[in-house]
Amino acid sequence: MRTYAIAASIVALALAFASPAAAQTPIIIKFSHVVATDTPKGKAAEKFKELAEKYTAGKVKVEVYPNSSLYKDKEELEALQLGSVQMLAPSNSKFGPLGIKEFEAFDLPYLLPDLKTLRKVTEGPLGAKLLKLLDSKGITGLAYWDNGFKQMSANKKLIAPEDYKGVKFRIQSSRVIQAQFKVLGALPQVMAFSEVYQALQTGVVDGQENTWSNIFTQKMHEVQKYITETNHGYIGYVVIVNKKFWDDLPADVREQLSRAMKEATDFNNAQSQKENDDALAEIKKSGKSEIIALTPAQDKAMRDAMEPVYKDVAGRVGQPLIDEFLKETRGATN
Repeated sequence: MRTYAIAASIVALALAFASPAAAQTPIIIKFSHVVATDTPKGKAAEKFKELAEKYTAGKVKVEVYPNSSLYKDKEELEALQLGSVQMLAPSNSKFGPLGIKEFEAFDLPYLLPDLKTLRKVTEGPLGAKLLKLLDSKGITGLAYWDNGFKQMSANKKLIAPEDYKGVKFRIQSSRVIQAQFKVLGALPQVMAFSEVYQALQTGVVDGQENTWSNIFTQKMHEVQKYITETNHGYIGYVVIVNKKFWDDLPADVREQLSRAMKEATDFNNAQSQKENDDALAEIKKSGKSEIIALTPAQDKAMRDAMEPVYKDVAGRVGQPLIDEFLKETRGATN
C-alpha cells in the first residue's frame, strides 16, 4: 500500500511539472518570402528568427520559408489574410491590387532622392499612417525593409529622355512604373524577375531598371552594354503580420517580437546598403557594362520629363497624399 502511495505521489509530482511545460508550447510564426536566403531580405528574415526566439526565450518559434517554397508571389497575401501564414515581406507595389493604392506612391520616380529622405518617410508619421491603412484588410504593418535605389540599363546609351523612345523595358507589375516608361515613349513589358536575364540576352526586351545588387547577382550587367546611374526609383518591402494573430499575442511576447523586428530592420537596411555598394564595385571591376553618370543638367531633364507621372498617380491616390510625400521629400508641395 505504501509503495502504491509513493508511486502515486511521483506521478502527481511529474504531472505538476509537466503542466507548465505543456503551457509553454511555442507559438509558431510562419514567415514566407519569395527571394533567396542569401539576399538582404532573406538574411534579415533569418536574423528576425534568431532574435525572436532569443528574446522570447523559446516562447516563439519562427519558421522561415524562402524562395516561394510555401506560397508564391500572387498567393501569399491571401494566405496571410486567411491565417495560413503569419508573416510576409512583400514589395510596396503589391498592396495596390489589395485596394491600398496609397503604397503606389513609393514607385514614383525621383520621389525619394536618398536614404536620409527615405527614413524621414518610413520612420516618420507618414510611414506610420500608411501602415495603419493595412488594418482594414486584416493586416498589421511592422516595418519597412530596403532593397535599394534603381538604375537604368540598356544596350544603348540612356542619357536624355528622348533616348528612351521605342526601347522595350522589362518592368515589375506596377501602374506607376508603367506610366513612368510610357511618358518617356518607352515600351514597358511586365515580366517575372526570374525571366529578365534571358529576356535581355535574347533581345525580348532591350533594357530594365533595378538596384545594383539585383543587376549584379542576376548577371544583367553581362548582357547590357550600358547602365545609367539614375537612382530614380526605390525598391522596398513592408514586413506584415496577420492582424488577429498579432493582436492575440500576449503583450510581453508582442513587445519582444517588436524589439526583434526593430533590430532585424536595422540589420536588413545596413546589409542592403553594403550589398549595393559592393555590387557597384564588382560591376565596375568586371568592365562588362559602361556606367554612365549624368550631369546635373541631364539629371534635371530626366526629372522634368517624368513629372507628368505625379498627376497620373494623384488621380488614383489623391493629391493630398502626394503633397504629404513631397513635403517630406522636397520640403514643399507642387
